[in-house]
Amino acid sequence: MGRWEPNARGRLEQAALELYVERGYEQTPVAEITRRAGLTERTFFRHFADKREVLFAGSGRLEELCAGAVAAAPPAATPMEAAVAALDAAADVFEERGDLVRLRQSVIDANAELRERELIKLASLSGALAGALRDRGVADLTARLAAEAAIAVLKVAFGRWIHGPGEQTLRQLLAECVDALGAAVAGEAV
Repeated sequence: MGRWEPNARGRLEQAALELYVERGYEQTPVAEITRRAGLTERTFFRHFADKREVLFAGSGRLEELCAGAVAAAPPAATPMEAAVAALDAAADVFEERGDLVRLRQSVIDANAELRERELIKLASLSGALAGALRDRGVADLTARLAAEAAIAVLKVAFGRWIHGPGEQTLRQLLAECVDALGAAVAGEAV
């Protein structure tokens, strides 16, 4: 393998994403990922449980970020406002890595197993949001509903951001979806 180079995890993520886009997720074995990254399979499995996790490894950090944003929301914030603060924090991360996020999503969209995994990760994020809201003193039912509503907003806004014409930021699309949800709940036509 030659001289040691830093950022093995990042190199593996980059190599995997490139290969998933070029060849497809199913047609890309771990051995090809490690060969492209200039690393060993042992190193791969030190960083990732399997080749799916290359695409989902950041979800734990995203949950922590969102839970922290809920905790940091102003004390007078409603449960939904606190959940939206979490979405805004997530938007910063997604927008910062825009092209990589879009490539990642194209790989996920092309594979049923990965779409299922994405839903599991979103359910986990919803649980983290609900837990953070409960920590603020929000009743369980309200916390769970606000968290699920926030995830619905995120899914719709994210889809529009990824597949749309690119004229609006994710944060703008989130705000638009929050407004539309509020109008729907209030019985207003949008």
